[in-house]
Amino acid sequence: MHHASEILFTLFVVFVAAQIGGEIAQRLKLPGVVGEIAAGCAIGPSLLGWISPEQIVTGTPLDVLAEIGVILLLFAVGLETRLEDLKKVGKVAFVVGVVGVLVPFGMGSVWAHGNGFDWDRSLFVAAAFVATSAGITARVLQELNALQRIESKVILGAAVIDDILAMLLLGIVVSLQGGGSINASHLLVVLAGAVGFIAVIGWGGARVMRWNSAWLDKPLGPHSPLMIVLALCLGLAWLSTQFGLAAIIGAFLAGMIASETRQQHTLEKQTQPLLALLTPFFFVVTGSKVDLHELASMDALLMLAVVTTIAIVSKFIGGWLGSLSLGRRSATIIGFGMVPRGEVGIVVATLGLAAGVFDNRIYAIIVAMSLLTAMVTPPVLAWLLKRSGNGGAAVVVPDVKG
Repeated sequence: MHHASEILFTLFVVFVAAQIGGEIAQRLKLPGVVGEIAAGCAIGPSLLGWISPEQIVTGTPLDVLAEIGVILLLFAVGLETRLEDLKKVGKVAFVVGVVGVLVPFGMGSVWAHGNGFDWDRSLFVAAAFVATSAGITARVLQELNALQRIESKVILGAAVIDDILAMLLLGIVVSLQGGGSINASHLLVVLAGAVGFIAVIGWGGARVMRWNSAWLDKPLGPHSPLMIVLALCLGLAWLSTQFGLAAIIGAFLAGMIASETRQQHTLEKQTQPLLALLTPFFFVVTGSKVDLHELASMDALLMLAVVTTIAIVSKFIGGWLGSLSLGRRSATIIGFGMVPRGEVGIVVATLGLAAGVFDNRIYAIIVAMSLLTAMVTPPVLAWLLKRSGNGGAAVVVPDVKG
């Protein structure tokens, strides 16, 4: 089969599998993202093999399309998130982000050390427990039309802080694996750059756009404003990687800037077809990356159960403790909203495998843990949000202002 034809056929298979998986999940009263991830597991190399391992490595067309999908998803989430809303929950989001990193990192380190890893390698393993996957939670919140709830604002704000701290921790543990000492000044520069990037782009860009967005109306094309903000999205996604942050952070900031324009609602409607086409690729590819063969023993399954439990409990505790000022019900929603690791845990696992920190089984367990947290969270979060209702969702508790 010609190379281009093979790529098109793979895209067809992935897209159809996503639609079938999403439809089944919704008929079972689960968020569609659960079905899309499960579809990825089914058609991936571990089961049906309709996607080969070579097709989902970094830089392949399918991987790139998945990355664009999650970038657009976070851009759309940013479109529904105004700077003023995030500022109202700034203090709580900061605490949730910090505590939500420290608790999983500590518990993950202790578990890894107790299983025979030295402390340097234990810290690397623990790094996979840390960062929340904003893409998974954002999709669930979007499906449930819950992005305007105060809990959603806290989760999204905390995810940005979470990402900064995760990158800082990863820098520390990577330097330790190389036998080098921790360069405190370099890490401070990295941290300052990341914080400065978010502050300047997020705060400054939103204020500039709020004052003068009329220039978006000047081009004559009906989709010109969308094309301009999409260019901003891709540009900031790239720029955020230059500051050691995930591309989705830049995309989220671009959406938040665009939310300050008079065309906000029009832009939201125009992005919906793009999301319907591209975001399923991210979730299917995420599911396809787990190697189920490495988990085909009772010991591996037991270890996976322990690791996943630690991952869920530690992140929930961090989010819950950090947001108790909003009340126990909101704290429970936020705690579960911070649970999914998704692609972040997979990235750390891939780095660890390449560096020889752990073998294929530990790698498979960490990847499976990341995917299980991504699959467990959506139905629980959906149930919690529906159970709590929408009453008072937009009310911000006065003492949480940052």
